[in-house]
Amino acid sequence: MTFVIAMPCVDVKDKACLEECPVDCIYEGERMLYVNPDECIDCGACEPVCPVEAIYFEDDTPEEWRDYNAINAEFFDGIGAPGGSAKLGLIPRDHPAVAALPSQTAV
Repeated sequence: MTFVIAMPCVDVKDKACLEECPVDCIYEGERMLYVNPDECIDCGACEPVCPVEAIYFEDDTPEEWRDYNAINAEFFDGIGAPGGSAKLGLIPRDHPAVAALPSQTAV
């Protein structure tokens, strides 16, 4: 099991979770942050600092956002487990499902 980041993070990317993660397993895409399931140690340090409550333990992801369990894992297809997000910085792409979403920011 792992933690996942869901819909409330899209177009917000507060990044408080990045600072709290002791293993640097939260990566930044263009529109949201993603937890690498191969690197997450299930410590939960990221969850309470998220101001938009976008982070869930995989089994506790609300039904309407369950797709984000797979979205987080699939984001790393072709990237693998680089061993820390600080090594990569912003990854200039998103999972196709996230990229296809309309803007979540107020106009």
